[in-house]
Amino acid sequence: MTQARSSSLDPVKAQPGRPLYKLVKQALVDAIEAGTFKPGSRLPSTKEISRQMSVSLVTAHRALQELVQGGVLERTQGRGTFVIERSRRTAPRYRLGVIMHPDASMADYHHSQLFEGMRQAAQDKQVELLITRMRQDPTNGADGVLVINPGADELSAIHEQLNRDQTIAVVGARSATEETPSFDVDHADMAEQAVQHLTRLGHRRIAYVGPDAALSASKDLRDGFRAACAAAGLDAAQCPVLEAKGGQLDQREKMELSRLLNRKPRPTAVFTGGFYLALDLYEAAASLGFGVPDDLSVVGVGDPPSAGFLSPALTTFSQPLVEVGHQAVNAVVGKLLRDEDDPQDHILRAELIIRDSSSAPPRD
Repeated sequence: MTQARSSSLDPVKAQPGRPLYKLVKQALVDAIEAGTFKPGSRLPSTKEISRQMSVSLVTAHRALQELVQGGVLERTQGRGTFVIERSRRTAPRYRLGVIMHPDASMADYHHSQLFEGMRQAAQDKQVELLITRMRQDPTNGADGVLVINPGADELSAIHEQLNRDQTIAVVGARSATEETPSFDVDHADMAEQAVQHLTRLGHRRIAYVGPDAALSASKDLRDGFRAACAAAGLDAAQCPVLEAKGGQLDQREKMELSRLLNRKPRPTAVFTGGFYLALDLYEAAASLGFGVPDDLSVVGVGDPPSAGFLSPALTTFSQPLVEVGHQAVNAVVGKLLRDEDDPQDHILRAELIIRDSSSAPPRD
């Protein structure tokens, strides 16, 4: 394979009603058809494409990802992205709609890992992924639908729009209906593991800070935390709960967290339901003069590479999110091919990674 000849791509101008990544995708297809990038040649890096086309890295990545899934490009580990010879291109056998929550971002670690698993399976199965948002038409020419962490009402609304031939599965959460299979990590088990780890260290006052329980994954974390505290003989006063509207605390919620950490007797440990919430907790502890873990132990959820480089390194959960996404696509495609029965729930267990942010509580 050869490197594409030196060339530049024109900046993409936004058009009303058309997502920017689709414009980037079409511009790349046009460049391939025009011979700017010949079959077998390597494209510039995602960073260089985003620079030349004046779009974000996320937008450029999504456009390239769809061209990979559509059989126009192929990625080789450690070498780059290449234009596939036209004779080798194959039309996708199926199209799967991937429906995201309006506030979710593919740039965050959790969703990027789920999508990576979906992408790998889609490429193996010659399936095209069509990414959309909730409250948009989920049919969209799709043979099957994967819904990421929907609320009960949102899932019900999507079901009403589906036709009888479409297969649907929930990804990254437990389904609110028995007929819809779930592909997820066991969030209640994570909460139980966290509370057991902290109580074994000697903590008896453990707070929980997590996302709003309107989404099923967040509800499972919160309810699992409460159940684990009760099983350990701790009452609600010993295990206070603070819920955030999103994946990070806003200014009002940060003030609530400060009050929670300053109550008497104050919590000696906090379980956070997300990586960015753990960062908010580190910030709050520092502003109050509390040392982690000398004054306050912290256990989080989500293990991006940066978790091990925090000071102190974060005790957290490594979730098999790539495998979750991979299993979801494989199961739905298996149903479409009629190779398998209706997809069944696949709930995987996360691994507690013990680092420096959790230790025995301070002496009263």
